[in-house]
This record gives sequence, structure tokens and C-alpha cells, in this order.
Amino acid sequence: MISKTFSSDGALGKAIPGFQPRQAQLDMAEAVSNAIKQNTQLVVEAGTGTGKTFAYLVPALLSGKKTIISTGSKNLQEQLFHRDLPLMTSALGFYGQVALLKGRANYLCLDRLSRQMLESHGNNADPALLSQLVKVRSWVSETKTGDLGDCDAIAEDSPVIPTITSTNDNCLGKECPSYQDCFVLKARKKAMEADVVVVNHHLFLADLAIKETGFGELIPEADVFIFDEAHQLPDIASQYFGQSLSSRQIQELSKDIEIGYRTEAKDMRQLQKVGEKLLQSAMDLRITLGEPGFRGNWREAIKSPSISRELERLQEALDFALEVLKLALGRSQLLDSAFERANTIQARLQRVCDVSITGYSYWFDTTPRHFSLHITPLSVADKFHEQIELKQGAWIFTSATLAVNGDFGHFTSRLGLKPQQQFSLPSPFDYQSQARLCVPRYLPEPNSPGLADKLVRMLSPVIERNQGRCFFLCTSHSMMRELGERFRETLTVPVLMQGETSKQKTLAEFMELGNALLVATGAFWEGIDVRGDALSCVIIDKLPFTAPDDPLLKARIEDCQLKGGDPFAQVQIPDAVITLKQGVGRLIRDKKDKGALIICDNRLVTREYGGVFLASLPPIPRTRDLGVVEDFLDHILETTNE
Repeated sequence: MISKTFSSDGALGKAIPGFQPRQAQLDMAEAVSNAIKQNTQLVVEAGTGTGKTFAYLVPALLSGKKTIISTGSKNLQEQLFHRDLPLMTSALGFYGQVALLKGRANYLCLDRLSRQMLESHGNNADPALLSQLVKVRSWVSETKTGDLGDCDAIAEDSPVIPTITSTNDNCLGKECPSYQDCFVLKARKKAMEADVVVVNHHLFLADLAIKETGFGELIPEADVFIFDEAHQLPDIASQYFGQSLSSRQIQELSKDIEIGYRTEAKDMRQLQKVGEKLLQSAMDLRITLGEPGFRGNWREAIKSPSISRELERLQEALDFALEVLKLALGRSQLLDSAFERANTIQARLQRVCDVSITGYSYWFDTTPRHFSLHITPLSVADKFHEQIELKQGAWIFTSATLAVNGDFGHFTSRLGLKPQQQFSLPSPFDYQSQARLCVPRYLPEPNSPGLADKLVRMLSPVIERNQGRCFFLCTSHSMMRELGERFRETLTVPVLMQGETSKQKTLAEFMELGNALLVATGAFWEGIDVRGDALSCVIIDKLPFTAPDDPLLKARIEDCQLKGGDPFAQVQIPDAVITLKQGVGRLIRDKKDKGALIICDNRLVTREYGGVFLASLPPIPRTRDLGVVEDFLDHILETTNE
């Protein structure tokens, strides 16, 4: 059945113009079909261009079993649901139900919208916020899903969104006056009834973690679980199997207490004082934690007298809040819920401050306005394995980057997987003619002083000759900013920098300009698909080793040492290899794509471990001469302009 579907005169050949059967795609589809029949685990690394999405969708739809497909991001989720699934269901004549389920932060909460509308008519209301609320309110009458991603009137990063969506903490559940019309409830109900549900990893793992505590049945039970972009799973899983507390939760609690005071308990002036005190103590702790954009060791930080003093104040503010809220019990659903939340936050704060428990990493991170405190288990293998054992079914993991030099152990051991089958499918691209890889001679040492200046001097001629059309992927925000500023001073082509607008806008502008350099970091290393002439050069500043002071990495190194392993070979190198493979994968996305890859790190050729990196990359012809790259890019330009 599978081989017939994938043949040129089969269902796909008839439905997709120009469909060409590919052996790698058929091999993967057969393996997925067998795993579904036998209820086993399967791990497949499928290189870019293999057509892995169809290779798992076809057997899943043909099986007739209830399937959950989890992807790495909301963007991929949307693409799968709105583009790939409709194409496959019509090609195969599939009449089952399909549903898209996102986390609750994506759906409008009707109760919180009406409270915000009341609140925003006060004396000190923000007019910009009010105008956005009015736009959302008029959109409510036409939306069926309540998915804010479909509301064009507000930006995806609008500050109004957190105020009109619910969280696990502040949802009123059955006590909510808008419970019957709740969009989250409707989306979940649809997912329960559907045959195929598309979720993302964050949602899937959040649900697993909730189930572990005996609550939550957000994601329906299923027979088949498919994870696309599976390389992201171990890191996301460790976030959810731990515990976190953020100042955002405290801020939202203080806001709801104030709204409760103004709308439902106007005689309790103390509530206003409670809200102010909570907000102030959270802000004071954020200031004490130092610079934004920082990840630090919480075990160390808590020893600081100034931090422990602010923690005490936050504790006092929570005690005071609980005393006052206790007096308001029974007066309002919002205040009753606030009492529960204050209790939860207090318990979490106590747990996060008990740093003596072993087997966990304790860390914190800061943004300009907020902080988060985290406890993360050193290993999630046992917990993930346990969950798989509980759900007998087929578990399929796929991504373009899972193996390190042909070995899957790094990925499978982190999740406690015991796959029946695991294999790699190479890309169908002709890298010999489509690409060149250059590690330039005379490179400055990584982390040496004035590195950005030297790289700008060395690479500006290449970028100019290529008329932009280039991604410069950096391993840190500071390097990105420094390079972006320097390139703006020296280049005649436009220079875009990640973070100046949203990711989608930046990418759209890059495509539109057609001659730009985009300097970016983390978010652009994966999940970005630029085909054709718009991108013909990818430069990487150095091998993407995680910063040695990263608390999560430290924890995994510690765990590896306890087991008698070699952390550099077993943790640091594999992580960096997978990240590098992701970055390299941005260059060639199609059979017609051509381009050059420049990696500015001598260690690829001077250190023994450089061989592991090179062996894990596609078979691209290598050179150390930038002149060869320039000639190759010139040739591409000539053929493009013909």
C-alpha cells in the first residue's frame, strides 16, 4: 500500500504536480508504517529534502489510528495543519477529523477580556492599550477559534496579549462566568474528538508533566505519537519535568488582586496595598539579580546577602497577601483564585530556595523586566521512559539532526529511548556541485580580542561580491550586536539584525530586499526555510559550543562525571555538532539551490575533535581559500543573471 501511494502513478503522483518518487522517502514511510503496526519506537534522521513530512503523514493517515503529531514550534505547527495535512487528506481521501491544539496562551480568554475592558476605562488607563482591546472585542464576533494568531489587528508580541489570555495559574475553570464559551475548552474538546491532532513540543511536555501530578488531560490519549524536529525534545523536557517561578506570575497575581479590588471588593483598601507590595518586591528582586539576558547559578546567587534580603521581602509580601485574601474568600471568583495562586507561588518559592536537594540544577535567568527561577532535573531519561511505558503505542522521532558522526546514542540516551530501529537518510541534494565549505586561512583564534573587527575586514569583500544574500549566524548576542554594528559601518548592502523587529518581519524584509546581510543568533539557526537566489551564503562565527557557565550545561556535565563519563566528548561535542548541523542546514533547501558555507573556526582543522564535526556534515567539497568561495559565488551570480 505504502509503495503504491508513493509511486508516480499513485495517490501522491496524482495529487501533487511534478511529484517524483524518492527512495529515501519511501524507506522512511515503510519504517514508520511498520512501527505503527508493531507499536514500537523508531528514530529516523532524515536530511533536508528527504520529504520526511509526507513520509510520516501518509502511514499515519492510512493506519486509521488516533495520532498525535508534535512539532518544534508554532510556525511549523501552522504549516503542517494549514498546508501539508490538507494536501495529504485530499490526496488519500482521508475523511477523519483533524485538529490543531496550541497552548492556552494563544487563545483569547473572554472573562479576562471583559475585566480588562472594565479596568481600562479608569482614570489612569493607557489609551493605546484601550484601542487594542476595542479591536480584539470587535474581532471576537467573527472568530470561531479565539486563536489570537488569526487576529491581524494586533501584533504577535503585543503587550495586550498576556492581559487577555489565561495561564494554568489564573484560569478560573468551571467557576468562570464564560466557561461554556471558553475557546481553550472548545479547542481541547475538538482535539479529544479528532483522529489526528497537531500540537507542539512545549504543549505535549507540559501535559505530560501535569499528568505526572495526576491532573490534566489536555492532550487526548492516542495510539501513535510522532515528533518532528525531535532534536529539541530533551532540552524542552528538562524544563517541564522541573519547576519554575517567574516574576511574571507574581505581576499577574498582583494585577488580578487590583482588578478584584476595583471591580468586586471596593471596600477592602488593603487589597490595593497587597497588589502594590507584591509587585514592588518582585521588581526589587529583579534589580538585585543584575544585568538582563543572563543565566546564573541559583545555588551561588542565593548566598548573596542582598539577594537573600530581597527574597525575605518577597516572602513577607506573599504572607501578607495570603492574610488579606483569606478575609476576602467567598466574595469573588477572581479573588478566590488569587488566594489559591498566592499559595502555589509561596510553595514554589520555598521549593526553589531549598537548594540542598541533589539531582537537580538550580538556575535563574533575567530579561529586562522579569526574572525566572528554575529547578531542572539533571536527567529526564527515567521520567520520559516511564511515560512511554505507560502509553503503549508507536513512538516515532524524526529530525534532520539527530546523529553525531552516525551515532544516535546522544539523543536516545537523553530521553531513555529503546528504539526497535534507528537509521539516517541522507539528503538527495548533489552537494558536490551545489555547495562549497570554507574554513578560511589566517583566522584569528575564537574569543581573541578584536575578533569582530578581523572577521568584518576578512569577510566584507565576500559579502559585497555576493550582493548580500547572506546569513551571518552568531553563537552569542554580544557577537551579533558587535558584528551588526561593524558591518553597517563598512558595507554598502543593507544590514539587518535579529531582534530589531519580530522574527517573521525580519525574514520578510530580508526576502524583499534581495541583497541584504542578516546578522542573527539562536532563533535563526533552525526552522528557517529560504529557498532560491535570496540566500547563497551562510557564515558561522565559530563552533556553537554552549557557554561553559550555562547552568544547564554545568548540570549535565556534573551528571556525566558522576556516571564516570567524559563530559567534553559525551555532552559538549554532541550538542555543538547538532547545533552546527542545524545552522549548516539553512543553506541548501532545494535541488536548485547553490551556495557557500564559511565557518570561521580553526578548530575544525587543527583539533582532533574537528573531525567529528566534519564527519557529521553533508559531503560538501572543502577549501581553505576564500578566493575559491568568491569564484564559486561569482559563478552562481552569473548563472542567476543569465
